[in-house]
Amino acid sequence: MATETAHRFALGLLPIFHPEKCLKPGILTPIFRNSRMPVSKPLNPKLPLSTIFTIRRTYSRASPAIAKAGWILGLGEKKKSILPDIVKAGDPVLHEPAREVDPGEIGSEKIQKIIDNMVSVMRKAPGVGLAAPQIGVPLKIIVLEDTKEYISYAPKEETKAQDRRPFDLLVIVNPKLKKKSNRTALFFEGCLSVDGFRAVVERYLDVEVSGLDRFGQPIRVDASGWQARILQHECDHLEGTIYVDKMVPKTFRTVDNLDLPLAEGCPKLGAC
Repeated sequence: MATETAHRFALGLLPIFHPEKCLKPGILTPIFRNSRMPVSKPLNPKLPLSTIFTIRRTYSRASPAIAKAGWILGLGEKKKSILPDIVKAGDPVLHEPAREVDPGEIGSEKIQKIIDNMVSVMRKAPGVGLAAPQIGVPLKIIVLEDTKEYISYAPKEETKAQDRRPFDLLVIVNPKLKKKSNRTALFFEGCLSVDGFRAVVERYLDVEVSGLDRFGQPIRVDASGWQARILQHECDHLEGTIYVDKMVPKTFRTVDNLDLPLAEGCPKLGAC
């Protein structure tokens, strides 16, 4: 599981330039916090443990005491936000075309909430891109973001070969993609909706994506390298296509087998 966790930082779009190499997950050090409550006087050793540690007064959230002291206790009427789950391969929403968003609805509370959820789910995963169908919403919305931190988890020789550079958060509604050159490259890809697996996919190296931002204003992105790959991956989702529909035959594998060589006859990774 540690290996899978490390690989997820590259998205669901995990780049592996050399098939015989694999990301080496770092060592995660758990953080422990002292959660004991201070006591004003020594505990009575004659009392049974059940009396010392389990007897407490309970409150409901409707309690007047809670209502009055909510701003101190952090309770009050606050509701914990529950993020949607990432939809997995096989759900029809991932295999059917999404619908365009009415431009007049982009500023609505509903669409803005969908966008906020998408960004939060993407970052929590963590990933570098997400399409609305991946949270069960059949609308043409994509979000993407690649950071220096995420890139730092991959070997430098790989990120250099992939032309992978950080970019700020992008939200694109009703995106339209077109290639800007015939240059292509072959690299391993993954997907948060097909967790735990990777396959080689050929993608264009230079693309242009136009659409509307989260405020309904026109936006155009000229992308190359790894950002271009992410855009193509996410726009594919909006057409009901996932990366395994485009993968190079015989390259599909688990993340645990990423260090194994490609089968005989498979193309070499990198620019074509």
